[in-house]
Amino acid sequence: MESPIVIAIDGTSASGKSTNARLVARALGYVYVDTGAMYRTLAWYCLKLGVDVKDPEAVARVCRRWKTELRCVDGQVRLLVDGYYPEREIRTAEVSAAVPYVAAVPAVRRWMKRKQRECIRFGNLVMEGRDIGTNVFPETEFKYYLDASLEERHRRRAAEGVQEDLAARDQRDSQRKVAPLMVPLGARVINTSGMTPEQTSALILEDIRQRLASRGAGESTSA
Repeated sequence: MESPIVIAIDGTSASGKSTNARLVARALGYVYVDTGAMYRTLAWYCLKLGVDVKDPEAVARVCRRWKTELRCVDGQVRLLVDGYYPEREIRTAEVSAAVPYVAAVPAVRRWMKRKQRECIRFGNLVMEGRDIGTNVFPETEFKYYLDASLEERHRRRAAEGVQEDLAARDQRDSQRKVAPLMVPLGARVINTSGMTPEQTSALILEDIRQRLASRGAGESTSA
C-alpha cells in the first residue's frame, strides 16, 4: 500500500500560500491543512485563559495540557480544543498579534510538528505553512516555496483590511531558533508578484502532475 502524498507549500506572509493551497487541494481532491490556523488556535486559547503569550514557559505549559482533537471536515483538517473549533475567533487582530510569539516557542513547534504529521491519516494532503518542507515533512518530493515583492504583499494585506509589518514578521520567522522560515531543499520557488492565484496554482499543479507521471513511469519500468 502506497503512503499518502504530501504537497508542501511554504512561503512568506501574503505570498499566496493559503489561496493556492486551497486551489491545489480542490483540483487534486486532496485534504487541505492550514498549519497557521493551528498556531492561531493555540494563540487564541492562551489569550482566552489570560496567559501572557510573551512568556514562553507559560505558553509551553498550555500546549502540554490543552485537550485537542484533529478532525477532517469538508476536506479540511481542523484542530479542535475541548471539542470546539474557533473558526472566527482565530482571525481577529488580537490573535494575529499574538501568533508570532506563540509560534516562536520551541516546545510549541515540536508539539505542532507531531500533530501536523498525524494529519497523514486523513489521506493525501496539501499542507501550507512556513516549515512544512524543511521540518514537518522534509521527506516529501513535492515542495513549493511562494514569495512576492514586499510592495505586492503589503498591497494584498491592505486589500484584506489588514495592516502588518511584513518585513519584521519575515525577519522574526527566519531568525527563530527552531524551524526558521527558509526555502526547503529541492523546492520549486515561485514569485507570485503580478500573478493571479489561478496562474500560480496552475504552475504548481502542472509540476505535481508531471512528477506523478514520472513516478508512475519509473515504477512501470522497474516492474
